[in-house]
Amino acid sequence: MTTTLIGLAVIAAVVIFVIAIYNRLVSLRNRFKNGFSQIDVQLQRRHDLIPNLVESTKAYMAHERNTLTEVMEARNQAVSAQKDAAGDPADGQRIQKLSSAENMLSRALANFYAVAENYPELKANETVQQMMEELSSTENRVAFARQAYNDEVMVYNTYREKFPNNVIAGFFAFKPSEQLQLENPEARQAPKVSF
Repeated sequence: MTTTLIGLAVIAAVVIFVIAIYNRLVSLRNRFKNGFSQIDVQLQRRHDLIPNLVESTKAYMAHERNTLTEVMEARNQAVSAQKDAAGDPADGQRIQKLSSAENMLSRALANFYAVAENYPELKANETVQQMMEELSSTENRVAFARQAYNDEVMVYNTYREKFPNNVIAGFFAFKPSEQLQLENPEARQAPKVSF
C-alpha cells in the first residue's frame, strides 16, 4: 500500500512538473507572439507612411523616378512579407523573409534620403519634412519593438532548449523561433573624422 502511494506521488509530481514546463512554454510563446504584434503595428505604420512620402516628393524629383520606384517596390515586398509573418510569427522562415524584405526597404529608404538631400526645395517643404520626421520616429519605434521581440524570443528559445524542457517541448511540438534582424545601414559604416 505504501509503495503504491509513493508511486502515485512520484507520478503526480512528474505530471505536475510536465504541466508546469508546458504552461511556461505556452506563456513564453505567447509573449514573443505579442512582441511580434507590436512590431507588426510599427511596420504597418512605416509601410503606410512611405506611399504618402513618395507621392509628396514626386513633383520635386521627377527625374529621380528610379529611386522612388525602388522604394515602392521594396515597400510592397515588405508589406507582403509582414502579412506572411503575421500569419505565424513562430515560423522562423517567415521571420527571416520579413527580415530580408525590411532590410531591402531600409536600403531603399537610405538611397531616398541621400537623393532627397540634393533638393533644397524638397527639404524646405513642410509636408515632406513632417513625413520624414514621422518616418524617422517610426524607425525608432520599430527598433524598440524589435528589441523587445528579440528578447522574448531569446527567453523562449533558451527555456525551450534546456533539459528536460527540450524533451517536453519536442513532445508537444514547440518549435524554436527566429529573431527579427533588421539592418541599420548607417551602423555598418565607419564614422568619418576629418579636421
